[in-house]
Amino acid sequence: MTQSRTSATFPPPVMEARRWLEDVAHPVDRPLLNVSQAAPVDPPPAPLREAMAQIVMSEPEAHLYGPVLGLPALRQEIATKWTSNYGGRVNADQVAITSGCNQAFAAAIATLCNEGDEVIIPVPYYFNHRMWLDMSGVKTVPLLAGAGMIPSATEAAKLITDRTRAIALVSPNNPCGVEYPSQTLTAFRDIARAHGIALIVDETYRDFDSRSGAPHDLFADPAWDKTLIQLYSFSKAYRLTGHRIGAVVAGTARLAEIEKFLDTVTICPNQLGQRAALWGMQNLGDWLADERLEILDRRAAIEDHFPVLADKGWELLGCGAYFAYVKHPFAISSADLAPLLVKEAGVLLLPGTMFMPSDLPGGEAQLRIAFANIDRAGVATLFNRLASLQL
Repeated sequence: MTQSRTSATFPPPVMEARRWLEDVAHPVDRPLLNVSQAAPVDPPPAPLREAMAQIVMSEPEAHLYGPVLGLPALRQEIATKWTSNYGGRVNADQVAITSGCNQAFAAAIATLCNEGDEVIIPVPYYFNHRMWLDMSGVKTVPLLAGAGMIPSATEAAKLITDRTRAIALVSPNNPCGVEYPSQTLTAFRDIARAHGIALIVDETYRDFDSRSGAPHDLFADPAWDKTLIQLYSFSKAYRLTGHRIGAVVAGTARLAEIEKFLDTVTICPNQLGQRAALWGMQNLGDWLADERLEILDRRAAIEDHFPVLADKGWELLGCGAYFAYVKHPFAISSADLAPLLVKEAGVLLLPGTMFMPSDLPGGEAQLRIAFANIDRAGVATLFNRLASLQL
């Protein structure tokens, strides 16, 4: 019997990890610390919820089908903000709204790849990208991250074949947290352009980048739309995770192809979520700036408290945005260590094996900590629990 597309890939890692919680009781004095997922657990800020309530009651169009490529006002707002923030020209017809950033990636790949084509992805990788490539019949070509968990464009060039259709990057990175230097992204753009392939840059965590100003100058290139496909998410910026609003910024010809994909999958993005994202962009600048500072403080807390773990042989491989990526000192695979931590330390996190192909080494010694939902005190508690492990 022929296998289905879905059988070509692995189970969803976050759902898999949640099953480790079954039949495990957590003492009152040691509640579970869930650092497995990057999604904010708090609802949108009160002013945004109030605006959404008004939209529900007063805007009939919020309950109807809308344009496949998204709300025109939201597309224009993104184009205006991107033009200002990145120092290059982005037009509204170069922006499409998607049902979350994962769908933006799926749509881009659908326009780029045929059966047996290849996409280069740095590893450790964001596992949903690998899953979609598997289900699309596209080969994932792993590019091992180098020093500081930063991939090399020169090394990527060595992996390009006549079946390569794209290089896909995530910056700030998931799972490693690191922010790719502007010159790194430029080098990847140049390699992609020289070989006539696309450069996909997923900037889901852009709003929590520690650098001031634009993180890169890719949009300053007048011909950016010939090579670059940028992905973005509103889930993290305004806590709109359940409303599934993302965006893809690309050339108009690419978006015409993406429209076919979106029309057959969701018809249109969530109308309430789009209006909420627009309201957030227009009214929550100061609030988002404060959120960024809070996330940066939690990142600093990771670095401040890490000596507790370093003394026990742990290594901090990468840190930034929502993530810390660490190397553990134990003589067991992270695939076995992670579920054990639920029972022994009251900690739920993801093993590095979920972010690496099974035939490549490294993941068995690595763990991802998603720290966006724990404060400084929570970071200290987490590290003390990990440092106390006796294995």
